[in-house]
Amino acid sequence: MTPVSCSVSGGFARVCLQDVQRGNPIDQAMVDGLAEAVREIREADVAVVVLESAAAAFSVGGDLHAFAAADAPDRLIDDLAESLHRVVSELHRLDAIVVAVVRGVAAGAGLSLAAAADLVIAARSARFVMAYTGVGLTPDGGGALLHASLGLHRALGLALLNPTLTADEAHQGGLVTQVHPDEEMDAAVDKVVCSLTSGSRAALVSTKRLIRDSAMPGAEATLRSETASIRSRAGSPDGREGVRAFIEKRVPIFPENPVGAGHAR
Repeated sequence: MTPVSCSVSGGFARVCLQDVQRGNPIDQAMVDGLAEAVREIREADVAVVVLESAAAAFSVGGDLHAFAAADAPDRLIDDLAESLHRVVSELHRLDAIVVAVVRGVAAGAGLSLAAAADLVIAARSARFVMAYTGVGLTPDGGGALLHASLGLHRALGLALLNPTLTADEAHQGGLVTQVHPDEEMDAAVDKVVCSLTSGSRAALVSTKRLIRDSAMPGAEATLRSETASIRSRAGSPDGREGVRAFIEKRVPIFPENPVGAGHAR
């Protein structure tokens, strides 16, 4: 089974992440599948896109097992981030309204992917966590753009302290558009899609562009900076140690830290 499915009908597209057993890690196969889905959506001139998961998780984020096994993790992540950022840019620029439907965890690049949508509908069971700095890495997939949704200090707190946000906390902070009980999600998403498809497509797309261009005028430059940053951190001693510690289920000891946890007050 391919990690991404895409169905298009009547100006509406449904994109489903379906690497169920692994929790939809953002690896090269997943990103390639997303790129192909976006290409199909663009060619079909779709008005509304629903991005969802067939797994219990929306996405667990980057495939750290692949990072740990790579001889040159900086090169692997460089290629992956570049591919992911092309997908994120396409989602931003689509002449369609993109609705992310989040059930379960959205972590790391999975959170960034959900946030690339125009509307984020979350189940009450959903959880959101950045997690990058916890493994010695920096955000990608547009994670550095979250200040446009959250504000500067909330975005910094999410990225630097790695709290896990509930769906309600994410909604209160501005990351999520709507929250619904898990059992009511299908009806809630249908209602949003119906509202969008019955409206003026030209007005909706123009409004999307006006607000996105105003809120994130430097989005493309930020994505390029993200690629350079995560590439550098992936090949660094801290990045290698953070990923290794995650795989080994232990607390990382970052060799580049001149202070150390023992000095914290």
